[in-house]
Amino acid sequence: MNLKLKIWRQKDANDKGSMVDYEIQNVSEHMSFLEMLDVLNEELIEKGIEPVAFDHDCREGICGMCSLYINGEAHGPDRRVTTCQLHMRKFKDGDTIYIEPFRANAFPVVKDLVVDRSAFDRIQHAGGYISVNTSGNTQDANAIPIPKDNADMAFDAATCIGCGACVASCKNSSAMLYVSAKVSQFALLPQGQVEAKDRVLNMVNKMDEEGFGNCTNTGACEVQCPKGISLDNISRMNREFLSANITKG
Repeated sequence: MNLKLKIWRQKDANDKGSMVDYEIQNVSEHMSFLEMLDVLNEELIEKGIEPVAFDHDCREGICGMCSLYINGEAHGPDRRVTTCQLHMRKFKDGDTIYIEPFRANAFPVVKDLVVDRSAFDRIQHAGGYISVNTSGNTQDANAIPIPKDNADMAFDAATCIGCGACVASCKNSSAMLYVSAKVSQFALLPQGQVEAKDRVLNMVNKMDEEGFGNCTNTGACEVQCPKGISLDNISRMNREFLSANITKG
């Protein structure tokens, strides 16, 4: 395939940035989207042009690093895949592809397609954990009876990889789906009950402090989440938050 790429180029956080046109030829439909960008960067380097900066790590749909906004969609036109799992067979010869970074005030652009998503880390640090005694007195998890439905829902919530597609696809740049997944994976299990109230209060407050928008139940986050995290988690987090506020109040 021969393609025209319109890529956001921005030298640093203070640069205004702009879309720059590139043409790439002989792209195999079997390439992943990131492999296509690798080929483009090799061509740019040979021409003495600075390559396009983009995040990537595992390239297996696990780490969430490869987050790109492609033709107006987080991770591109496919569903339940990350950018590194998106293949060029989803595009046609002669297509023009727009490639941008995830855009949100809480995700400032570092360079080109790379954004700073450390706000997610700070939310996680605010309460996305359980305190466990690891001095030899830990209890075997298999010894704690848990209803299968709860275990399944907790596992589904835990599949969140923190890529930020929910934020990028939300008109309000809300992080509610991300935070609710991190709250739900513990709220459904007995191990998470000890710190449940502090967890939801601290994580929601930190989310607001980081500058993410509010949820208005549009549902775009669930549609474009590569792991299919359910909106049910937001409802659960809201119930947890209300209960914690009443108890703490």
